[in-house]
Amino acid sequence: MQTRLATDELLRWIFEQAKAGHSRAAIFDTMRRSGWSGEEARAAMDRCLSSGPKDVPLAASLVPDPDTGGGNWMIQTTDRVVRVLMSMSLPRLIVFGELLSLEECDHLISIARPRLRRSMTTDSWNGMSEPTEERTSTSTFLDRGQTSVLTRIEERISQLLRWPTEYGEGFEVARYTPGQEFRPHHDYFEPDAPGTSRLLTPGGQRVATLVMYLRCPAAGGATVFPEAKLAIAPQAGSAVFFSYDRPLSSTLTQHAGGPVVAGEKWIATKWLRERALE
Repeated sequence: MQTRLATDELLRWIFEQAKAGHSRAAIFDTMRRSGWSGEEARAAMDRCLSSGPKDVPLAASLVPDPDTGGGNWMIQTTDRVVRVLMSMSLPRLIVFGELLSLEECDHLISIARPRLRRSMTTDSWNGMSEPTEERTSTSTFLDRGQTSVLTRIEERISQLLRWPTEYGEGFEVARYTPGQEFRPHHDYFEPDAPGTSRLLTPGGQRVATLVMYLRCPAAGGATVFPEAKLAIAPQAGSAVFFSYDRPLSSTLTQHAGGPVVAGEKWIATKWLRERALE
């Protein structure tokens, strides 16, 4: 049994299942039904994620790593104390409270509102951004350092996530009205897709996401992680952070912006890259 755990055939099977979109829990259940013990199944999956066959790109990337060790639930940045409201290891996810002031939320909305357009989705297969039925919001991108307020928020995020400012994309501010949503998706670029090489040129792979809530809807609009069975209610000034050290569904970072039922939801999203954006 232990010899089978070490074979490339098994590791490649686990990788292919994850790549096909099967959750870590689903792969585990399949192995258990095939006769593997729980300990053996977990060991094989861990072995796959840490090494795997030589022809499979499974090496982990460094990711932003907020300092939540030792029960550190209040993180001091230069200009603000940010509260840690929840922390998970799988998916690697943290909910922050009071990351932004209400005045900062209003500032982001005010500069984004006149520039809103139909939201686009990046397609790893052709390297282009295009509108899709999966995402029905309106949005716009804000450049790093566009205003002094943006610069201050960027510096705060860099300190909080312990990740250089220049490794982050500019904010994308999005507005969701009743009925609008963003269906389940991953934020990383598909490693084997033909358009990915173009997307990786400025800054490498995406390795983490920070979704900041600027305005809350009266109903609906939760950030949902289907595989983790988790829904996060939007709260103005709070944020959800999650990282993915490999572009694999086994990170359980598939997520969705649930449909708004009443009112409006405004968010600002920052994607973090492996290295500085050129």
